[in-house]
Order: sequence, then structure tokens, then C-alpha cells
Amino acid sequence: MWYLSQINLMEELPLEDLKEIERMAPMSKIPKGTIISSPGEAPPALYLLKKGKVRLYKLNREGKEFTLGILGDGNIFGEVETFSTGTRDTYVEAMEETLLCVLNKKDFEEFMKERPQLAIKLIGILTERLREAEEMLENLAYGSVQKRLLYLLSKLVHHFGNQKGAYWELDLRLSHQDLAAMIGATRETVSATLSELTRQGVISKERNKRDLRIHRKKMESMMNEK
Repeated sequence: MWYLSQINLMEELPLEDLKEIERMAPMSKIPKGTIISSPGEAPPALYLLKKGKVRLYKLNREGKEFTLGILGDGNIFGEVETFSTGTRDTYVEAMEETLLCVLNKKDFEEFMKERPQLAIKLIGILTERLREAEEMLENLAYGSVQKRLLYLLSKLVHHFGNQKGAYWELDLRLSHQDLAAMIGATRETVSATLSELTRQGVISKERNKRDLRIHRKKMESMMNEK
């Protein structure tokens, strides 16, 4: 499964529910680079991502990382017997300093039993993740590296972009290797493609900064080309 998500699960919860979550699952500050969970090692639990970003990835037989998705504020991940977010066999790494609440199986089930509207919202989040995963797989199967990269950048802008004039800046930093892992390409090919997109004015980098700036209209125009 591959997905990006910036859906805030907790934005509609009343104050009483937020206090109950805090009581059941005190918030922890996770340093950047921490592996929060890994295949076969994480205890059954659900993680509420209050603030920050985490990267989900797998390792192939050669030990190379393949990024499956990025989750932002208000998201949920983890596994219990009665509920799965599709992260059982993945590594989860904090991309920046992250605030997490951890709910065990019993507390989660009791909390959800009394709040059916939250269960419906969770189903909606997982449905959106599945739709996005299927869409990405289609792009990986049939698109060129440039088309795949443009598609990925469009999703990043949608979920993590902040408009600054004609350009959109991403609220996260990704290396060329990170981008390559997300579209099934080599770092060298992605670097060459980014250079070409820079030449055409689709992306821009401020001097002395790694942040990507994306010209959304030019990007969408290029995506629509045959």
C-alpha cells in the first residue's frame, strides 16, 4: 500500500473526548529519525499522530528502502486484532520531532464503542488510503519516470503544500533517494528528471535550501500533455 495523508482524525472530537484520549494515552515526544515500529517487533497498539510526520517503508532483500507513504498531523497508524491500518509489516520512522499518543487494544475498543461517528471517519480515511494506493500503482505501471514524478509532486503539493505566489512550497524535506523510492526509480534518474523540470520552470530551489518549490500550473499543464 502507498499513500500520503494529512487528514486530521481528531479535528472534530469534542474537548471531553480529547481529554479522555490524553488520559488513556499520554503524549510522548519522539525525536527525528526514531524508528517507532518495525515488522514483528511492535506491540499491538494504535498510534495517534498529534503533530509531526512519519514515513512508512519496507526493505527489499538487498536492504534497500522503499517508501510506502507519509502521514501528517491527526493521522492514525498501527495494528490491533480488531482493527488494522495496513502497517503491520512496515517500518515507521519519525521524519521530524513528532508528538504521539499510543492506545492499547482494550482502551481503543472501549473508546470506539461509545463513538460510532469516529469509527465511520476512520473507515473513510482507510478508504481514501486504498484509493490513493490503487491510483499510484496505476501510475507506476504505465507512466514514464517523469510522469510518475509529476504525479507524486502533485500529491505532495495537495497534502503538504503551502502557496507562496506562483509556487507551492512543501512542508517536508525529501531527498532525491526518498523521491526515487516512492516512484520505483533510481536516484540518478530522479536527479536527472528534477534537473530537467527545473530547466523548464516546473520546480525551483532557493539558494542554499533543499526545499522544493513547485509551480503548480506548469506541473498540471505538463501532466496533461500526451
